[in-house]
Amino acid sequence: MNENLFASFIAPTVLGLPAAVLIILFPPLLIPTSKYLINNRLITAQQWLIKLTSKQMMAMHNTKGRTWSLMLVSLIIFIATTNLLGLLPHSFTPTTQLSMNLAMAIPLWAGAVIMGFRSKIKNALAHFLPQGTPTPLIPMLVIIETISLLIQPMALAVRLTANITAGHLLMHLIGSATLAMSTINLPSTLIIFTILILLTILEIAVALIQAYVFTLLVSLYLHDNT
Repeated sequence: MNENLFASFIAPTVLGLPAAVLIILFPPLLIPTSKYLINNRLITAQQWLIKLTSKQMMAMHNTKGRTWSLMLVSLIIFIATTNLLGLLPHSFTPTTQLSMNLAMAIPLWAGAVIMGFRSKIKNALAHFLPQGTPTPLIPMLVIIETISLLIQPMALAVRLTANITAGHLLMHLIGSATLAMSTINLPSTLIIFTILILLTILEIAVALIQAYVFTLLVSLYLHDNT
């Protein structure tokens, strides 16, 4: 196959115009809503799952931190639906783009840090210097803690990008191997195809787990600054 291995990660265009914005806005349309007083089973299960996730993330927060609950729940739903959408054939996964993940991570991280400096300036500055640090090590530790703080949004974005990209590449390689072996050895093709199905199930779990991990880390950054 002459197809570029990274062709599926190129942002799509329609008539020369970027279609990534429309793709990013599409997943929220997949979330079912109800206009009736009594919800059906799908809406009920969806609301139960959202409440369970929100309760687990917000349990450690104080009153000020819980004001972020709506945004964090919206974030985990958006990332999860976007990741799952990318598993469909001939689709595009926006979360494989580092630029998009940085666009989500940096404002959320910056908002949590700014809130920490505004409300708890002493505690925020205390994180740069652990208690009991020897005097000669103070300048070095301050520099290390500053770099550690500034690298947090990059770590958030790179973690999500790497996990989603690696899974898609592996599925692409195994799918190509299945197609190539189909004309050579049928038993081997069935074995590889079974592996591809199991990997697809694993990728569905990874898509949901990575959405939860991204949101949970943002929640932890928020907890440290409220």
